[in-house]
Amino acid sequence: MDVREAGEQGRPEAVREIDAAGLPMELAQALVLDELRALTERGEPFAAVLLMPAPPRAHAPRPSGTSAADRVNVLKSIRPGLTAHCRGLAFVAPADIPAERARAIHSSEQLWGCPTTSTQNAATARAWAEERAGLRDPAARPDPQRSLSHNAQPPRSID
Repeated sequence: MDVREAGEQGRPEAVREIDAAGLPMELAQALVLDELRALTERGEPFAAVLLMPAPPRAHAPRPSGTSAADRVNVLKSIRPGLTAHCRGLAFVAPADIPAERARAIHSSEQLWGCPTTSTQNAATARAWAEERAGLRDPAARPDPQRSLSHNAQPPRSID
């Protein structure tokens, strides 16, 4: 697990990267929600790149951790902060994510309260998040059609 801010040393940035790729899915989801809660509590605009793990193997044991209901309640509690401060969430996930996870990622304002996108390419996710945070010129963005997963929608601005 790795959480870091993008940008130069000593300069606050609006893009946060949360690396949960090596964790079991339930722990990764809990980590992401905890980090997003901390970001919303800062009360400053931000965008985040979320490096998510591959789907669990069919017969993998489920780790004991927070329940799905607990995660939903946490998301409900932080959604107002996401709506107020989050400029976008860029999920980096493998192409073979389960359909329900893909729907959750692409539900944007309905679930997360802010714009979302999904890609298999971390550089594309970072560029989208930087653009959403106002740190990058939209013309400098990599071609999203070459790097977005088959179930993803190209990044779009809703400003």
